[in-house]
Amino acid sequence: MRIAIIGGGPGGYVAAIRAAQLGAEVTLIENKHLGGTCLNKGCIPTKVLLHTAELVDVLENEAKELGIKVAGFEPDWGMLQKRKDKIVKKLVGGIDGLLKSNKIIKVMGNASFLSENQIIAVRKNGGEKPGEFTIVDFDYAVIATGSVPVIIPIPGVDLPGVITSDEALSLESVPESMVIIGGGVIGCEFASIYRAFGCKVTIIEMLDNIIANMDQDIVKPLQDQLIKDGVKIYTQTKVEGIEKTANGLSVRTSSKEGIRSFDAQKVLLSIGRKPVTNNLGLDKVHVEIVRGAIKVNKNMKTNIDNIYAIGDCNGGIMLAHVASAEGVVAVESIMKKKSNIDFRTVPYCVYTKPELAGVGMTEAQAIASGFDVMTGVFPLYASGKAMIMSDSGGLVKYIADAHTGEILGLHMAGPRATDLIVEGALAIRLEATVEELISTIHAHPTVGESLHEAAHAIHGNAIHLMK
Repeated sequence: MRIAIIGGGPGGYVAAIRAAQLGAEVTLIENKHLGGTCLNKGCIPTKVLLHTAELVDVLENEAKELGIKVAGFEPDWGMLQKRKDKIVKKLVGGIDGLLKSNKIIKVMGNASFLSENQIIAVRKNGGEKPGEFTIVDFDYAVIATGSVPVIIPIPGVDLPGVITSDEALSLESVPESMVIIGGGVIGCEFASIYRAFGCKVTIIEMLDNIIANMDQDIVKPLQDQLIKDGVKIYTQTKVEGIEKTANGLSVRTSSKEGIRSFDAQKVLLSIGRKPVTNNLGLDKVHVEIVRGAIKVNKNMKTNIDNIYAIGDCNGGIMLAHVASAEGVVAVESIMKKKSNIDFRTVPYCVYTKPELAGVGMTEAQAIASGFDVMTGVFPLYASGKAMIMSDSGGLVKYIADAHTGEILGLHMAGPRATDLIVEGALAIRLEATVEELISTIHAHPTVGESLHEAAHAIHGNAIHLMK
C-alpha cells in the first residue's frame, strides 16, 4: 500500500509514522519545515517564551515571599530568542530522525495533485525541470496542509507594525506597547508573554468575554490576573481601522461606549486561523471544499475514496493534538484497522498564569444539550500544594449528569492544569462516574488532589472546605 502525505506538521508526520507501523510504503511531502505551525510558529516556540515569562514574573513579584533575595536581574530577549530557536531546531531534527527510523521517504517541495493517483512536488526555487520536481505515485493520499492566520479586511491592516502570531514570536526587541486584536487563546498567551517583559498590552475582543469557548468560571481567574498585571481588556468592542501615527499605530474601535482609539508600537492580529487549501490541485481531483475547508467524514475521508484530509485544513478543531489523532484515524481507516479514538476527549489548554484547561462539555453546553447537570467546584486557595507554588487563585470544576453521575466535563484554572486535564479526558473516555473518582486515591500534597476534592464537592462533601 502506497500512501502519500502532504504536510509534515503534527497531523502529517504522525500519520506517516502510524502508516509505516501498519506496513504501508509512505512518502511525506513538506514544503518548508517538518513540525508544521505547531513546532515552528505555534505550540512549541510560544511555550518557550511563556516559560521564561513566568520565571520573570516569579523573580519580580514572588521571589521575596518564596525566600529568595534577588539582588538584580535583567531579562535577555535576544538570548531567549536563541533558546527558542535551538529547541525548535532540536525537535525538528528529532522528527527527521523518526521518519528515517520508520523508513519514510521525505520529499521537500510544494505538492499538488496531477490526478487521483499522482502528486507533483515542485521545489520552491525551481520549475518543472529535471531534478527540480518529484512525481509521487500513490494508492491513498492524506492532505495535512494546516492553516494560516486570518487577516481581517479592515483599513490599515497592511501597515508596517501590524503583525500576526508568526512575527510576534521573533520580534527583534520587546515593543513599549502592543494592541492585541482578539482575546482568544493565542491573544491571551501573547499578552502574558509581552506583559512580563515590560510591554504595555491592550486586548480588544469583539465577543462578550475573552477565551469565549471555555467555561467562564475558569476564564475569570485569568482575566482577573491579566488586569492585575496591568493588561487592559476591552470586550464587546469592534475594530474599525488602524492608522499610522507619529509614534506608531492607532487602533480605532467602536463599542456601546462609543468610538475610542488605542495607540501602540505594534498591533497583533490574533483572531483565528483559516485552512490552507490553495494551490493543491484539488479541483483536478474534484475534492469538495466547504467554506474554505476540505469536507471529510468521521474517518477523515473526502468525497474521493482514496483521498483523506486531517488537521486544520479540514476546518475542524484547530489543535495540534487533534490533528495527530485525526492522522491516526485516517491511516488506520486506509489500512482497514478500526480506530477507537474518542473525540469527546479533546483537551483545550491555555498556557498562561494561571494555566487554563478544559475537556468535555462546559456547564452551559451540558444544559443546552438537555442534561440535568450537577457541578462540583474546589477553589485552589484551599490547596496546600497550590499555596506552596504561590499560585492559588484558580479552581477545579466538574460537570456531571445528575441522573447517572457520569462525568461530562472537567475545567481547571491553576498550576499544572494543562497536565492534569488528562484525568478528565480519561474519565470521559471511560465513562467514569463521580463515585469512581471519589473512590480513587489521589496523592498528597499535589495540585491533583484538588480534582478529588472537586469530585467530593459535587455532593457537597469536599473535605477541605468549610461548611
